Amino acid sequence: MLTPAGIEGYVAANRDRWLEGYKELVRIPSLSADPARDSELRRAAALLVEHCKAIGLDNVQMLEEGGKPTVYAEWLGAPGAPTVLAYAHYDVQPEEPVELWTSPPFEPTERDGRIYARGSSDDKATLWIALCAIEAWLKVEGRLPCNVKVFLEGEEESGSPSLPAILKKHHDLLRSDFILSADGGMLHDGLPDVMVATRGIAKTEITLKTAAKDLHSGSFGGAVANPLAVLSRMIATLHDMSGAVAVPGFYDGVKEPTPEQKAELAKVPFSEAEFFKAVGARPGAYEQSRTVLERLWLRPTLEVNGMWGGWTGPGNKTVLPSEAHMKITSRLVPGQDPDKVIAALKAHLQSVCPTYATLEWKSMGGGSPAYEVPPEHPALGILDRVLGGVYGRPTVRTRLGGTLPLCALMKQALGIDTVAMSFSTGDEDYHAPNEFFRLTSFDRGLKAWCAIFPAIAETGTAAFAPYRPAA
Repeated sequence: MLTPAGIEGYVAANRDRWLEGYKELVRIPSLSADPARDSELRRAAALLVEHCKAIGLDNVQMLEEGGKPTVYAEWLGAPGAPTVLAYAHYDVQPEEPVELWTSPPFEPTERDGRIYARGSSDDKATLWIALCAIEAWLKVEGRLPCNVKVFLEGEEESGSPSLPAILKKHHDLLRSDFILSADGGMLHDGLPDVMVATRGIAKTEITLKTAAKDLHSGSFGGAVANPLAVLSRMIATLHDMSGAVAVPGFYDGVKEPTPEQKAELAKVPFSEAEFFKAVGARPGAYEQSRTVLERLWLRPTLEVNGMWGGWTGPGNKTVLPSEAHMKITSRLVPGQDPDKVIAALKAHLQSVCPTYATLEWKSMGGGSPAYEVPPEHPALGILDRVLGGVYGRPTVRTRLGGTLPLCALMKQALGIDTVAMSFSTGDEDYHAPNEFFRLTSFDRGLKAWCAIFPAIAETGTAAFAPYRPAA
């Protein structure tokens, strides 16, 4: 490890104070999706602005383009050294359903070595840890080994609607060698992993109509088509009997997993039996010739996320509904274009839609292509060394079945790659009641973030040259 002893001593002396600062941030209900909480979100942003100034960062400001503020700060006192853009987000998910929480959602509560609260894991812990590490270096050494830019977003949980405009306007301000994201997560507690890819996403909402208004089922049933039945039959055409997507053109651009990718998956500790048992499910639904991890990380999906229509209230109502609805998302892999996937889906559903029904489409926006870190990117080796040193065991390569639009967006807007160093794990119930963060992860995170800056400096700027755009 490259961390000076003085910094390790500073971390030990200030750890409890930092925990209290982290709890103060967690207490703020900084929901980006709820306009009624806008003042609270801005209170969190203001706290972060003052904190960045207090720890010694420069050019601290809020970046706004019609949405929630992004907090920016920098330290650029290492000429000739690489520049890293440290990303995190301070907004959180809603706390509902409140009744399922065992302690107040915005009162951080310590139990069994864990801090329970909304945002305790996603993403305020690792955000705060990164700032603590910066403070340690600046207070002890008076400098950082490399140049650091801090980018703390306030809209990640609501789809980052103003982020593209911020990136476009502040392109030069944000220019860096790579992005180190504190957002993300590890597969298991105690297992160091480096996430090298995320799947993309495409989404749409569909309305199918068979009449101008709801009708009496006794007077019109058997004559006018039931849209729920029609839509159900159409949904059944989306997959074949093997579970593969049956939409023509859906797999255009999709490549078979390489032997190297399959070898990476084989190194990941993963039990298919435990995977299904943990959620009370059974195997057998999709592409049985492939492993579960292959299906989760290297193959695209097409899912009906919701379907509704007609009477769903208490008791019986003999109505023949006039319309039915569904929401569809597709998780994408490299080679797939979100717009082309939606176009293929539209063409297929239109082709199987009977003449006595009509389809309407509602754009859900927010489509994002898949993202993959170049396999030889120097940041991957840095993370291998740092995390391997902290955990005392080799890292494994993992992928995210979900989507982090930030990665593809940053690549498109800034031309640089994103790697994640988060210490949240998949079992910490983020987005659900009783979200928590392990105190052991807080300590591991401090070690890693303190060590990452000298590791970046030691790698040198030349190593990043093939992976950054020309000035």
